[in-house]
Amino acid sequence: MTWAGESNRKLEAVAPVLAKIPFARPDIGEEEIASVVDTLRSGWLSIGPKTAAFEQQFAAAVDAPHGISVSSATAGLHLGLDALGIGPGDEVLVPTITFTSTAATVLHVGATPCLVDCEPDTLNLDVADAARKWTSRTRAIVPVHFAGHPCDMHAVRELAQARGGAVMEDAAHALPAAYRGQRIGSISALTVFSFYATKNLCTGEGGMVTTADAELADRIRQRRLHGMTRDAWKRYSDAGSWRYDVAYPGFKYNMTDINAALGIVQLRRLDGMQAERRRVVAGYRAALADEEALQLPVSRPEVEHAWHLFVVRVRPERLRIDRDEVIRELTAAGIGTSVHFIPLHEHSYYRDHLGVHAESLPVAAREWQRIISLPLYPGLRDADVERVAETLRDILRRHRR
Repeated sequence: MTWAGESNRKLEAVAPVLAKIPFARPDIGEEEIASVVDTLRSGWLSIGPKTAAFEQQFAAAVDAPHGISVSSATAGLHLGLDALGIGPGDEVLVPTITFTSTAATVLHVGATPCLVDCEPDTLNLDVADAARKWTSRTRAIVPVHFAGHPCDMHAVRELAQARGGAVMEDAAHALPAAYRGQRIGSISALTVFSFYATKNLCTGEGGMVTTADAELADRIRQRRLHGMTRDAWKRYSDAGSWRYDVAYPGFKYNMTDINAALGIVQLRRLDGMQAERRRVVAGYRAALADEEALQLPVSRPEVEHAWHLFVVRVRPERLRIDRDEVIRELTAAGIGTSVHFIPLHEHSYYRDHLGVHAESLPVAAREWQRIISLPLYPGLRDADVERVAETLRDILRRHRR
């Protein structure tokens, strides 16, 4: 055998290097690109006609009378609390299993976030714990629809009505989702959505606040742009006027037409993208159903799950390794993952400034140490889903007690 032949034989014996499967990837196609290019060529880049069109179309899609676009869900949460008049001396109930924005925006208005434990099955806010932690200073509750599974909004609304507080939903994960036949976005006084790059509908950066309250809508719309009584579209379009008033010391939280150009197309494609997400979820469920060292996510019968995340939980009593080691081995195998979320009480700022300890949040303190978010996005092929599942199964089986 020649040297070249021996070399080829050795190369053939080496397993091919598999491409990495990222944790998330935006589903952007030629239609979105064309929409953005059209906007760039229009000469109108900031808040303008496409922003207005996106607001109207989005509000209609979630059965809400008003939609106010913003630069991020964080901006929307801040504006919502500000519009509700929440400030120094007030408390706001938020789940500890959430991203920092949910609580940080409470601090931004000068109020105090009160951290609430989670339900053991959905990991959503535990309404019973919220009731225990509601005080005379509590002004609002902010349920987060974790991973896209709607919270028990009947219980949340009953509690808020009985105690005289407002409800603002953090729906960053929950598009499109529904609770008892009602679209998330049409239930509470305020609902805030995210269009970040990893979300089910992506505008790069951006968000939307929905409400049925015309007064709240006007307040948020004005305050998102410096508190001015006329935005740029109203001042510089052919029908506009240069004169405006600053009626409130507002913020710079508006969306742009570039973002809205993406959003308009993504909204048209949302049903198809959701069907793809459900395909991926079904694939994971089928491949992992009999894995005893793993707990799969739930979907209660009264909800329509948005499936922003597919969060599994390892069972440490059945393994010789912990969650972190499982993630390390998945990473080494080219599988992208994440953890949603490190609870707020585990972060140094909230721990030190709020004086909250894990003992007061026992379910979250236990469950977060088991969670792994697997890749979930429309472009994930069936073969990719099988590879993720089989890699995870192999790791769990090799380290089973």
